[in-house]
Amino acid sequence: MAFDGITVSALTKELNDKLLQGRISKISQPEKNEILLLIKNEGENYRLFISASASLPVMYLTEENKPSPMTAPPFCMLLRKYLQGARITEISQPGLERVIRIKCEHLNEMGDVCFHVLTVELMGKHSNIILTDDKGIVTDSIKRVSALMSSVREVLPGKEYFIPFTDDRADALNTGDEKFKEIVSASNESIDKAIYKSFTGISPFIAGDMCLRAGVDPRKTPKDIDESEIKQIRMSFCETVDEINRKSFTPCILKENGRMKDYCVTGVKSYNEDDKVRFESVSEMLYCFYSTKNKSENMKQKGTDLKKKIATILERDIKKRDLQAKQLEDSNKRDKYRIYGELINTYGYGLTGDETVLMAVDYMTGEEVKIPLEKGKTAGENAKKYFDKYSKLRRTAEAVAIQLEETDREIAYLENISTFLAMAETEGEISQIKEELSANGFIRRSKDKVKREKAKPLHYTTPDGYDIYVGKNNVQNDELTFKFASGNDWWFHAKGVPGSHVVVRCSFANQAEEWDMPDEVFEAAGALAVKYSKNSALEKAEVDYLRRKNVKKPAGAQPGFVVYYTNYSLVASSDTERFALTMVKS
Repeated sequence: MAFDGITVSALTKELNDKLLQGRISKISQPEKNEILLLIKNEGENYRLFISASASLPVMYLTEENKPSPMTAPPFCMLLRKYLQGARITEISQPGLERVIRIKCEHLNEMGDVCFHVLTVELMGKHSNIILTDDKGIVTDSIKRVSALMSSVREVLPGKEYFIPFTDDRADALNTGDEKFKEIVSASNESIDKAIYKSFTGISPFIAGDMCLRAGVDPRKTPKDIDESEIKQIRMSFCETVDEINRKSFTPCILKENGRMKDYCVTGVKSYNEDDKVRFESVSEMLYCFYSTKNKSENMKQKGTDLKKKIATILERDIKKRDLQAKQLEDSNKRDKYRIYGELINTYGYGLTGDETVLMAVDYMTGEEVKIPLEKGKTAGENAKKYFDKYSKLRRTAEAVAIQLEETDREIAYLENISTFLAMAETEGEISQIKEELSANGFIRRSKDKVKREKAKPLHYTTPDGYDIYVGKNNVQNDELTFKFASGNDWWFHAKGVPGSHVVVRCSFANQAEEWDMPDEVFEAAGALAVKYSKNSALEKAEVDYLRRKNVKKPAGAQPGFVVYYTNYSLVASSDTERFALTMVKS
C-alpha cells in the first residue's frame, strides 16, 4: 500500500504526542538514504527512523537500533552540526501532502537562537530528506536534485525550498458537496480512480473502500451511477475526512489468507474483523508492516550491486579466456616452423640467397612442402629465423597455458561466489562475501566499516538427534570444515558444482565404523548439499560424501577450495521437508 496522506496525518499526530519539545540527542545514517534520530522527551528515549528509499519510503518510531558506518556520511555530519541537541518545537503536515516538517530550535556559534526545519518527503521515487533554514533556503538534502534531474524543482544548497503541489488535485479536507460532485462527475475513469486522482492524500485502496462502503462498485464510471449513489460515496468520503479532522485513527494491518496484504489508519469496511490486526500506535503498525521489507530491500540492493560487479568481472574474464584460448591455438602451429628450420638446414646447402622458396620433402609425412625464404639471406639465416619463431611461440604457449589455467580458476571461483550470493539471506552473509572479494582483490575494500553481527553456518537437527551444519559462503565453509568439524564427522558436497560444505557431527569422535548413522541422516545431509548448491533447481543431483579427515586444502588455495581422492556418492533431491529437520537459531 502507498504511504498516503492519511497515514502521514496519523503519524504526524503520534509524533506530536511523543516528540514535541523533545531534544535530538543522537543522529546516525545507517544506510545511504536512511536517517535515525534518538530523541529524549520527558524522561523517555524515542528512535525516529526515516527512509527516503525510492522503492520503500517510510517513517516511524522504533525501538530497534541499526549499526552505522564508522565514518559518518556528509549529510549526517551536517545534521549533527545543526540539529544535535536541538529542541523540536513543531511537527506539521501541509494539507494532506505526504510531507512531515520537523521544526527545531538550536543555538548557533554565537549562542543566538536559530531554527532549522527537517522536511521529510514520502513521495515514492521522489522521496527526500531536506534540511532548510528558518527562511526556507535549502541547507542540504540526502538526495541532491539538479535541473538536469528534474524540470519541476531543484533541491540544492542555497535554493529556495517549496513543495511541488499538484494543482490539478483538490484538498480533500476542504471540499464541499457540490465541488465533490462536480469533480467526480467530470471524470471519464472509474469512480475509485476519479477519487484518488482528484484529491490529495487519498490512496487507491482508500478510494476503493469508500465506494464499497457506499454500496457502489468502484469499477463503475460516473456515467453509470445516479445522483443518489454519488451522495452515498460523498457520505463515505466525509466519514473518512471526519476521522482525519478528529484525529481519530485506528491503525491496523489487513490480512489475506493469513498474510499481510495492506494497512490502514481509518475505518475500513472491505475487510472482515478477523482479517484485521489492530495496533496501539501507527508506528507499531508501520514497523510490523515495513521493517522486514526494509531489511529485505536493503539486502537486495546490496546483493544486486555485488552481483553486477561480479558479472562485470566474469564477463571480462570470459573474454580474456577466449583471447588466451585463441592465442594458445595459434601457438600450437609452432612445430611447423621448427620443421621448416630443420628442412632448410638439411636441404638448403645449395641456396645462393636469391631464392624466395625452397621445395623439400617433410621427413615426418613424406610430403613435399613449400618453405618461404627471405631473399638476400643465407640458408643458415633463414633457418635461424624459423627456429627463433618456434622458440617464441613455445615460450608464448607455456606462458598462455599458465594464464589460461589461472583465468579458468578465477572464473570458477567467481561462479562459486555467485552461487553463494544467490543463497545469501542476511546482510551478514553478504558482508562476508564482500570481505572475501576485497581480501582477494576483486573489489575495493570499503572505508566505511559497519559493525555487523557475524553470520554463522546454518544448524539443523534431525528427529533422532544428529546435528547438521551448512556453510553459506566460502568463509563459513573453511571455518566449518577445518576449524569446527572433527576428523570422524561426515562431510558432504554437491558433485562438481559450487555449493555449501555440509557437516554431520558424529555422536562419538572415536567412532571407527564407516556406517555409523541411519540412512535417513545421510539422505538428509545429501539433500541439504543439493539445496545449497548450484544444482538446487534440479530434481535430483549427485553428492560426494566422506569422513572430514580425508578432506584436504591445498597450500595457497582460495577460500572454500578443497580436494579429496576417496569418497562415496549418493543421489539426493533438494527437497528437505520430508526429513522433518529443525533449524536451530544461534
